[in-house]
Amino acid sequence: MSEPRSNAQHRRRRSRTALAVGVPLALTAAGTFTYGTDLGLLGGSGRQASAAAPAWAADTADGFASVNSLGQNGTYGGRGGKTVTVKTLADLEKYATAAEPYVIVVAGTITMNPVGKEIKVKSDKTIVGQGTAGHIVGGGFFLGQGVHNVIIRNLTIRDAYQGIWNDKDHDFDAIQMDGAHHVWIDHNDLRHMADGLIDVRKDSTNVTVSWNRLSDNNKTFGIGWTENVKTDITIHHNWLRETEQRNPSTDNAAHAHLYNNFLEDAPGTAIKSAYGNYSRGGTKMVLENSLFQGVKNPVIKDSAAAIVQRGNSFSGTSGRNESGGSAFDPKTYYPYSLDKAADLPSILKAGAGPRASIGTTAASTKAAAATTLTVAQDGSGQYRTVQAAVNAVPANNPSRVVIAVKPGTYRELVKVPSNKPHVTIQGTGGSRKDTTIVYNNASGTPKPGGGNYGTGGSATVAVEADDFQARNLTISNDFDEKANQSLDGHQAVALRTAADKVFLDGIIVSGDQDTLLLDTASKDRLGRVYVSNSYVIGNVDFIFGRATAVVDKSVITLKKRWNGTSAGYITAPSTAANRKGILIANSTVNGDVSAGSFYLGRPWHAGGDASLDPQTTVRNTNLSSAIKSTPWTDMSGFSWKDDRFAEYGNYGAGAGQASTNRPHLSDAQAANQEVGDWLAGWTPSAS
Repeated sequence: MSEPRSNAQHRRRRSRTALAVGVPLALTAAGTFTYGTDLGLLGGSGRQASAAAPAWAADTADGFASVNSLGQNGTYGGRGGKTVTVKTLADLEKYATAAEPYVIVVAGTITMNPVGKEIKVKSDKTIVGQGTAGHIVGGGFFLGQGVHNVIIRNLTIRDAYQGIWNDKDHDFDAIQMDGAHHVWIDHNDLRHMADGLIDVRKDSTNVTVSWNRLSDNNKTFGIGWTENVKTDITIHHNWLRETEQRNPSTDNAAHAHLYNNFLEDAPGTAIKSAYGNYSRGGTKMVLENSLFQGVKNPVIKDSAAAIVQRGNSFSGTSGRNESGGSAFDPKTYYPYSLDKAADLPSILKAGAGPRASIGTTAASTKAAAATTLTVAQDGSGQYRTVQAAVNAVPANNPSRVVIAVKPGTYRELVKVPSNKPHVTIQGTGGSRKDTTIVYNNASGTPKPGGGNYGTGGSATVAVEADDFQARNLTISNDFDEKANQSLDGHQAVALRTAADKVFLDGIIVSGDQDTLLLDTASKDRLGRVYVSNSYVIGNVDFIFGRATAVVDKSVITLKKRWNGTSAGYITAPSTAANRKGILIANSTVNGDVSAGSFYLGRPWHAGGDASLDPQTTVRNTNLSSAIKSTPWTDMSGFSWKDDRFAEYGNYGAGAGQASTNRPHLSDAQAANQEVGDWLAGWTPSAS
């Protein structure tokens, strides 16, 4: 982070309500902050409206459907509109063609009449199957010119086939769009239609097609039918099997990003592939980490088109496999992460297509027992990397998934995205030191696609999903500051959380500057974190962020700087007014550093935001002699005395009497700053 230290214009004085306990309120979005100093980082009748939308209705698209363009900032469908449940064609058509936004839950099999009917969907709609029960038979959906912000999810759309394989008389598609934009097609099963499974035509753009099964069809997935080079499309994590052509065929797409798709032509089946991914006309295609198995002509391009291939795998393929020309860097448009091509069969066979958890409210979903996925470097588990196991967790999983990691050092980046809650990553060794996840990115480390990672982006493990737990392992960032003195930005995060109900139990979080970033998903979201029986190691602002966070019954280990000097800050809270910040309780602060060299904390006003009210309370904790007698200090022009910094009941060589420069809570104030006050009704428990 890089916040200037000379922001005198941001100083302000106000009456100190600093020690009052408030209702949590979140801060700025993860990854957008900057801060720095020389030391610091700076219905029953067939339809039913519900009063509150289910959690999955807040899901938003990734890829090009997430990009802000054409007056539409991302794709979120009918979010904010009424949620209705439909079981008849009449009701489905009524709500899908309405002018206002709707979340439409298809709760059974709906047969199109006449066969081939395509419902003309209007803008701002989410159409989703209830669990795996939502089937559309004999027809599909049409999105016309200007229709935008549409999500089609978790449905089975099937069986418009009229008995003629290369049927030119029955243009019956599962999903067709002509001039639409911002469309997300996700977790569907599309099969056995008379014409295309998906047709993205006539300058339709900002489309993402993800986690679908496409099968038993001739013309699978066509993109184009235009002279203009306009379409931006992302196609990822789809399983195409027993399909002949257009897998997909991409004509005149400005940006076509295809990654982690599995194209399978199984031996002994009646349907034979003619070709796989086809780049035509003026298309610029980036094709990454996809698996082609038994496919004829797996990758082909026209002379004017471009295909940049990287990380793809080909098994039993024949014929043309082409690449050439220059394309684009997808990461300049949106973030994404890649699975290994070899892992796709297991990932997609388990995860593609309709999911029981999508389209089903919590009240109607019976809690399932925890699922366990095993990780082992030697191949004795289901996965060799932690990220591969995370990738195998179904989106919007309704119940606990435990990723059991066998002993070893896993040098990798791990991200648990927001749509994969209830995940536990747990080491299986006898000690938390036996299993280590480690990497060495820093804020100033150059990214492959250009720019630097930034502080939040440097994290070895990034958690954006609620109800996450980590147990019995070490998470580390081993960036070498001494060897990288020329690098601008030494902040190097080991673990970043940006979620609610995060339980870190019996772990080690190790780094130097900015070790543990405890954040929230957005400024208006609550993010509670409970760290228990753990070690946190670092030297500069190494417990920081905007979360409502408790470090309880743990050891905070102070570490010398890269040059052997002792100087640092434990906390750098960035708390909003009326929200609780960082509480250190019942813990020990120690380390092999000089006496009187470390502050307990300083106020981080992210982006120079004077409205923030950073808070750290340290109570009932053993403080070593390393703690300064005046344990709080200013930061970037903001006085700690204007914010909320206090102690209560501390002891040890570094503890001190109350004074103007060392405020202590009164007994009455301390009674309102207990661990339970921070957790606000949440009781963390191992699961």
